[in-house]
Amino acid sequence: MNNDPVVIAGYARTPMGGFQGALSPLKATDLGAAAVKAAVARAGVGANAVDRIYMGCVLPAGLGQAPARQAALGAGLGLNTEATTVNKMCGSGMQAAIMAHEALAAGAADIIVAGGMESMTNAPYALPKHRAGARIGHDRIIDTMMMDGLEDAYEPGKAMGVFAEDAVRDYQFSRADQDDYAIRSLSRANAAIASGAFKREITPVTVSGRGGDTIIDTDEQPGKAKPDKIPSLRPAFVKDGTITAANASSISDGAAALVMTRQSVAERLGLPVVA
Repeated sequence: MNNDPVVIAGYARTPMGGFQGALSPLKATDLGAAAVKAAVARAGVGANAVDRIYMGCVLPAGLGQAPARQAALGAGLGLNTEATTVNKMCGSGMQAAIMAHEALAAGAADIIVAGGMESMTNAPYALPKHRAGARIGHDRIIDTMMMDGLEDAYEPGKAMGVFAEDAVRDYQFSRADQDDYAIRSLSRANAAIASGAFKREITPVTVSGRGGDTIIDTDEQPGKAKPDKIPSLRPAFVKDGTITAANASSISDGAAALVMTRQSVAERLGLPVVA
């Protein structure tokens, strides 16, 4: 038994923005920096005290070198902080937390920030053939959001939602079951927003535009959904399928971060232990 367990000293997330929605002007690294800065501030950790940062990011195309380093510097962390970007598809942020836990448990570091960041809105289109020149004829533009994030690498063109339809068939989930779950989930999300349950974890994000600055402090998508329309939506991936735009995962923008340490370090430095 470990007598010096890994603990969470701080946490924060941005609001979740919809595809091409309120957070569109911000890059994934901007969102990551906002979440990291808020989490570190809540933990009361000095900028130079963070040994490492692991940030998950599935769609790094066009972000520039070392997205995790960009988020760290944007959050005000020191140049001494080691930065690693993790790409493990949907589990990238969770893998970042796992790696942080392992490093802390091994005593390789004392304080680590772990999280994830994504701007699916800003995933760019690419022209792969143009490195050498297309020469003659038409060419195809590649959507890096689909290519790098939502399509199978081994069966080109097979979307993630098609695999979900395979699971629906294998485990015999009905359309009604999925719609009911989506409606209940939406209801709970809206109730949580209305009650202010998410306020503790959300750090507001400022978006600058021609009309001035706008402060975004609420998840964008739940308020736009229409639960009465969910049962009548068409399948999104397979002609006779059951998965729709409403009962599937949404395309979103946002970031979240944890400040992780060991209990002994938290006690020595007087850091809060929230989990």
